[in-house]
Amino acid sequence: MKTLVTALFLLVSTLLLAQEINQLDANGKNHGVWKKNFENTKVLRYEGAFSHGKEIGLFKFYKNIKNKAVLTATKEFNENNNKAYVKFFTSTGKVVSEGLMDGKKYIGEWKYYQKTNDKLLTLERYNDFGILHGERTVYYPNGQIAEKQTYKNGKLDGVSVVYSNTNVLLSEVIYVNGELHGYSKYYSPKAELVAEGLYKNDKKDGIWKYYKDGKLTEEKDFTYIPQYIKKTP
Repeated sequence: MKTLVTALFLLVSTLLLAQEINQLDANGKNHGVWKKNFENTKVLRYEGAFSHGKEIGLFKFYKNIKNKAVLTATKEFNENNNKAYVKFFTSTGKVVSEGLMDGKKYIGEWKYYQKTNDKLLTLERYNDFGILHGERTVYYPNGQIAEKQTYKNGKLDGVSVVYSNTNVLLSEVIYVNGELHGYSKYYSPKAELVAEGLYKNDKKDGIWKYYKDGKLTEEKDFTYIPQYIKKTP
């Protein structure tokens, strides 16, 4: 008898709980706690809460891996706008990247992490339109800076530098509107100058100098000379 009563109690509790989730408001909009499974499975796809159709608070999203729900992302929604702080995870629970999204657009600062440890791999910034804008830095697994660039509305613009994993400068170039344009220098891992010269509209221009063991070994002239000169009548 006790077993029957217990079973009935659990059944009623389950039915009441089910009635409290996946509800709609008077206007037919999602409201309250929602949980959805992958189609034709009992594997959870996402869970979170709505306020009259608007996501609020923490949402969790899952992958279906061998019929098991594995956390793949979380979104912490701002109840006053469409922005959310997002984290992406590996199947083992390690954070891959995190940052702010506005709808489907990346905005503000985004962090990406190394595969082998929890140190930064890339730090980059997006404008309000979801376009790379500002400084972007790439790191080696040991935490040393590998590359530092500046973007302007999605295009490289300004000084770009590359370092070895022992903090030796390997190159320093200048970009303008996504093209190499300006004086550039390249170095060996021993910090010795290897080459230097000017880029103009993404092409080498003028005299370029090449070095070996710190000594000048060659000069090349990349000055553009038109093959055809239009004759004036």
